[in-house]
Amino acid sequence: MTDEEWAEVRAAMPVPGWLEGRGGQPESYCHRQMVDAIRFLVDNGIKWRAMPVDFPVWDRVYAFFRRWRDKGLVKEFHDRLRGKAREAAGRDPEPTAGIIDAQSVKAAASVPASSRGFDGGKKINGRKRHIVVDTTGLLLTVMVTAANVTDREAGQVLLARLAERFFLLRLVWADGGYTGPLVDFAAKVGLLILIEGGAFGL
Repeated sequence: MTDEEWAEVRAAMPVPGWLEGRGGQPESYCHRQMVDAIRFLVDNGIKWRAMPVDFPVWDRVYAFFRRWRDKGLVKEFHDRLRGKAREAAGRDPEPTAGIIDAQSVKAAASVPASSRGFDGGKKINGRKRHIVVDTTGLLLTVMVTAANVTDREAGQVLLARLAERFFLLRLVWADGGYTGPLVDFAAKVGLLILIEGGAFGL
């Protein structure tokens, strides 16, 4: 990343515990190198062991990522960056509305049968990603399931997460796949679902 990008990213990164007197030891690698390495891995879809020699050793990068993931720092980092991006767009850091949708994708032969299913509507054997984004397209929450899990089933989990995490969020746009019992569930957690052609909930 450029120096300008790093300046923005560095300001949004969680502060390591050892810097705040909460224990632990200083990390031996630069955070900028670690973030660059992880971005390269995600962007290119490579294996951890295929990390180029330009970056720190792959197992150190993986250990950094795993530690941040397990302590919830990846999510915290993402939320801070989303808030900064929303502010830069002239919006409040916390969203008040979202859009929910799902997409089935074909699974590779290496994906275990226990974690994939058949989406009869799309004729796809694989997995399904369920996401909620804000009105600018920035990710709020995501869940990956087998492709045979319905939008309504996954929607309950996603809406519960939204209600717990985003206190200002009240409106969610959706397509016709999210009608039925999900509408009643949305009302219970204080959300209004706006389906194509009509509003439900609250």
